[in-house]
Amino acid sequence: MEILLSVWKFFQVNILTNPAFFIGFIVLIGYLLLKRPIYEAIAGFIKAIVGYLILNVAAGGLVNNFRPILAGLKDRFNLTAAVIDPYFGQTAAQSAVENAGRSFSLMMIVLLIAFIFNIILVLFRKQTKIRTVFITGHIMVQQSATALWIVIFCFPELADTQVVVMLGLLLGTYWAVASNLTVEATQELTEGAGFAVGHQQMFGIWITDKIAGKIGNKEKSIEHLKLPGFLQIFNDNVVATGILMMIFFGAIMGILGADLMHEIDKTFAVDRNFVFYIMEKSLNFAVYLSILQLGVKMFVAELTESFQGISDKILPGSMPAVDCAATYGFGHANAVTIGFLFGALGQFISIIGLVVFKSPVLIITGFVPVFFDNATFAVFANRKGGLRAAMIIPFVSGIIQVLGGAFAAYYFGLAQYGGWHGNFDFDTVWPVIGVLMKNFQYVGFGVVVLALLAIPQFQYRKNRKGYFKIAENYEEYISEMEEAKA
Repeated sequence: MEILLSVWKFFQVNILTNPAFFIGFIVLIGYLLLKRPIYEAIAGFIKAIVGYLILNVAAGGLVNNFRPILAGLKDRFNLTAAVIDPYFGQTAAQSAVENAGRSFSLMMIVLLIAFIFNIILVLFRKQTKIRTVFITGHIMVQQSATALWIVIFCFPELADTQVVVMLGLLLGTYWAVASNLTVEATQELTEGAGFAVGHQQMFGIWITDKIAGKIGNKEKSIEHLKLPGFLQIFNDNVVATGILMMIFFGAIMGILGADLMHEIDKTFAVDRNFVFYIMEKSLNFAVYLSILQLGVKMFVAELTESFQGISDKILPGSMPAVDCAATYGFGHANAVTIGFLFGALGQFISIIGLVVFKSPVLIITGFVPVFFDNATFAVFANRKGGLRAAMIIPFVSGIIQVLGGAFAAYYFGLAQYGGWHGNFDFDTVWPVIGVLMKNFQYVGFGVVVLALLAIPQFQYRKNRKGYFKIAENYEEYISEMEEAKA
């Protein structure tokens, strides 16, 4: 048993929770199964890893540069507040778990059970209707941490073994079902790129795809936007992002003041002009966004082509569920910026509401949810509902993130540890899961798992003919749909 645990620990630390290498090995195996020459398989392995590492550099740059600025509001106004951000949420969950006398290392075994269960659900896809394997390693770790505390909070008397098994089944079901919900929307957005989204806002993507067309008009999308006169400079996404971020983050940094920014950012030299510092910091947003899109193109191209080997030989009809940032290269670049800004606006208005109505929990905006959730929603919304939907949906999402995050941080007792997960699914779906399990115990757990497993069954019933085809052969799926309409 110890040998198996050692092997799993090696795999978990070096591959599973390191998505660059995880995706790289998937590409390598896929090409080998397709019987490509070994040198092509190795080349694809390297390009996939480099592409994902480029994406990591960009995502890390965005988070590390701008999260402290938003969190600095907490220090500037001496607020006792919970930050809605998965990194803050993971730290808070770890503190709560250890304070309850449990070992946080339980999360490692949870990952194993959840990942295996996800694969089992795909292997029995004819019965389960599951088509996706969740492979976004760092997201799996973050979600396992928060979910571990939720289960311990709801079932404090359970032994460690029972906690691990219960959570492994629950989390594996969530990963499989939620990522499966994004198949249709992502295939349509990417025109059959062959992946789904495995991230933190999968239910949100499904909702966005369903309502965007009712909210707006796809004929009035960002691509069709014609700006008059000097405003045409905003047609260039680098210029638009740079200017808007200078206004947005410039205002925040101006409120924080130069002295606090010196404390937050040690690279801010004492003799540096504050205005030029703000300009450089804000323009870095456009820099990292451009880098992110480059990385996405590299690894998605390799993953899409190679996964066909795994789909044909090991997991028939399946597709990988990857980071939501992989979708950004398939929509208008300005959609990402618009989603972020309107999501932030919704969050700030809601935070003011919490202050006015004297909420027992105050929330601080977290960069990861406000950017990655709402940018993703805007990309999907723009495709079916145009600019109007790309503004409204992230704005409403921002409100939900704050209000749902405040409730969850208070209900699950993580406000006292200073953080909550913060992403859309953890401000909507997971609080409902937690409330059901807390109040109805094992019955609640059963209801949650069965309800999740029922979702792909309903999806399948709505489109029996094309349900698996859209994942297996998108071009053939489109052809059959057009024939059916004719």
